[in-house]
Amino acid sequence: MSDGPGRVGGDVLMAVGAARALVGARTCFVGIGLPSTAANLARRVHNPGLVLIYESGAIGAKPSRLPLSIGDGELADTADALVPVAEMFNYWLQGGRIDVGFLGAAQLDRYANINTTEVDRGPGRPRGRLPGAGGAPEIAAHCGEVLIAVRHSPRTFVERLDYVTTLGHGTGPGDRARHGLRGRGPVAVITDLGVLRPDPATAELILTEVHPGVTVGEVREATGWPLRTADRVGVTPPPSEVELRELSALKSV
Repeated sequence: MSDGPGRVGGDVLMAVGAARALVGARTCFVGIGLPSTAANLARRVHNPGLVLIYESGAIGAKPSRLPLSIGDGELADTADALVPVAEMFNYWLQGGRIDVGFLGAAQLDRYANINTTEVDRGPGRPRGRLPGAGGAPEIAAHCGEVLIAVRHSPRTFVERLDYVTTLGHGTGPGDRARHGLRGRGPVAVITDLGVLRPDPATAELILTEVHPGVTVGEVREATGWPLRTADRVGVTPPPSEVELRELSALKSV
């Protein structure tokens, strides 16, 4: 989707859509980048009581600007509590005490499985190394549900992952339960083109909404498998003036 005159950029639509998905959540395990942008925007606009939890051990962080890393000092300065990283994972995350986890992806397949480890660069070339798993496998396994935010392209939305870093819905319905995973797994993938959700019957991602100005055909062209759609594909509401103002404030400090 190109940004024409007066058109809101895809990254803004993605951040706003992800923030709206946090309405009603109590706690959110936040990563740096777009997940942090969306979670902080949600706390400012849609869900003032949302408790932001960062991997570094900050619980209830209320940064006035977007943190540069999970070790940003403002997260500690504004947190309700600080706990050791081991406690964060063993007690809070693996104990099932966090409602929503936010993840990104380098590659994503039709069952919302994620690769952030390595990619095949072609014959005769070494495999390209990516940042790795971090806490993503535990977040996807133990949070009540997972939201994924990622830019939409055929390189990202692939037929087959080059490496399975984080299990979404595995190979289909029941796979998470067979592996003993606590949470519901990915419930929505928010991109710069629209929103995909797992089909209740098959667990395969289907297109449920497009952003203003985006066509279903554009989304299909940006997807590396034959993308199915909901019976009725909706259009996400455009960002409000309040959302745009607060998003700008977060980025300008």
